[in-house]
Parts: sequence; C-alpha cells; structure tokens
Amino acid sequence: MALSINELSSITHKWIQPKLHDNIFDSNPYTQRMIRSSSYQSRDGGLTIDVPLNYASVSSSGWFSGTETLNTTDNEVLTGASYDWKNLYANVTISEEEELKNSGSSGVLNLLKSKVMVAEKTLKDLLGTGLYSDGTDAKSIVGLRDIVDVDQTVGGISQSTYSWWQAQQDTTTTTLTMSALNKIYTDCTVDNDSPTVCLTTRTLFNSYYSLLQPQQRFQNSESAKGGFNSLLFNGIPVLADSHCPANHLFLVHEPSAILWYHPKRNIVMEDWMKPTNQQVKISRVLFMGAFGSTNNRLHGSFTGLTS
Repeated sequence: MALSINELSSITHKWIQPKLHDNIFDSNPYTQRMIRSSSYQSRDGGLTIDVPLNYASVSSSGWFSGTETLNTTDNEVLTGASYDWKNLYANVTISEEEELKNSGSSGVLNLLKSKVMVAEKTLKDLLGTGLYSDGTDAKSIVGLRDIVDVDQTVGGISQSTYSWWQAQQDTTTTTLTMSALNKIYTDCTVDNDSPTVCLTTRTLFNSYYSLLQPQQRFQNSESAKGGFNSLLFNGIPVLADSHCPANHLFLVHEPSAILWYHPKRNIVMEDWMKPTNQQVKISRVLFMGAFGSTNNRLHGSFTGLTS
C-alpha cells in the first residue's frame, strides 16, 4: 500500500502568498462613490425618513395696480416623500477549531479577519445591487430603476399622478449618440443644478468611448482615486458599474440622490455571539438605511440602449 504523504511533502511546508485575491466581487463604483460623498447621510432614528417637498407655486400672485383688491386664497404648496428603513446583513461564523488551527506561525493569513473582510465586501456588493433595484423586492432599498422613471410610486408619491415627480426617461433610443445623451442631460438641468455622474454598463461605456475623439478621452481624477476608470461628459464622470442593469444608462444628480444610514448600523459588525451547544463564534456585518431622491426631475435614464 502506497503512503499518502511522500518524502518531499513530509519535510516541506506549502508556500502561501500572504494576500487574499478577490475572484468574486466586481466593479462597484457607485456604492464606493456614494459612501465617500455628502450624499451618504446619517439619521439617528425615526419611523421613516421623510423629505419635505415644494411641489406647487403660490396661486394667489401676480401683477397689480393701485388699490386693486388682491387675491388672498391659500393653496397647498408643500408635501413630503417618505422612505422606509431597510436592513442588510452578511454573516461571519468561525469555529474554535478553525481559529486554533489558524493561530500562531501557521496562520499566514488571519482567517477571522479574512472572513470579516469578505463579509464587508459581500454587504457592499448587495448594497450596490440595491442602488439599481426596481422596487420588486420589498425588503430592499428602492433603487435607480424605481426612482428614475415616470410611472412608479416613489417615497409614497405616484409619478403617474404627479408629473412633477417624474424623472427624465428615454425608453426608445437604442443607439447611444452624443446628441441623445446631451438632450437628456439638458432635460435634467434646472438653473445651476444638473447631473453630476453618469452610470452605465461596461458595454455602453465602451460605446461611449468609441464616440469620443482621442484628444477628448479625459479621466476624472476623483474617480481615479477610488480605483475606477472613467471618461468625462460635460465635465462629469462616466463610470462602468457591474451592478448597472443591461441596456441602461443613468444620469444622476447626486445631491438629490441620498443614501441615509443609521449610525449604529453603518456597515458595522455586531458583538460576537457563542451558541450554548457549539464551539463557534457568530457575528454579522449590518447596514440599516434608505435610498431616496429629493428631486426626481434632475435625474435621467436610457432603458433600451443596445450599443
């Protein structure tokens, strides 16, 4: 019977590179950009997150002359959008046996720290998917496909009923052109407010790249700091995000697209727990928050681009 461990293996350690290589997670620039920006805002409680909105002008207004009687009829000009808190988790479990075997000089990489790091990446990956969601998953935050639309209920307000709550949406254009992109950018612009980032798929990012002249291929320095390649359109970064759904391109006014978080669940780990009948430790990385918009007309999207 042959021995299972040969001569060389019995006296030679395996060499393990002291670095964990990510083979799972993909491009997630919108989440990273959001977390680093002023659009990531702390809220320390409340049943819901409510945003006051001005949706009408004062009807009793106008030019007048001399002693003319003025209209004093009141009309409602304010309402509010309401966003529900949503919860997200990623589990971390390690047995005492695994932890002991990984201890000391034998532990090239710390197993516990590696598991925590992967859990944090998993949670951010799920958060990235949520930022593009279409509202079909009631447990998820609402996403861009729900907000940047014309016939959804966002924050408790129907876009079909109230046109002022609609975004700028193009469902018919199939080929990306500079003129089509500029039109929807212009439609999203009100006074000094205009989209601040363009988000799309890798395929459409490459289509946009091919539209540019070689001398126009500039990269946004802030995106580069985050490790993401970008091009510019009207001075704003164009980013390829693996979480962006196929055939979609979004123009987002980031000051109006806010990701709220609770400070006690800001992608943090809870205390370790130990079951009474197992030699294991269990914890979770947790997030609690909501994603919402305060001015949908400043956002735009294409939903049917094929090239």
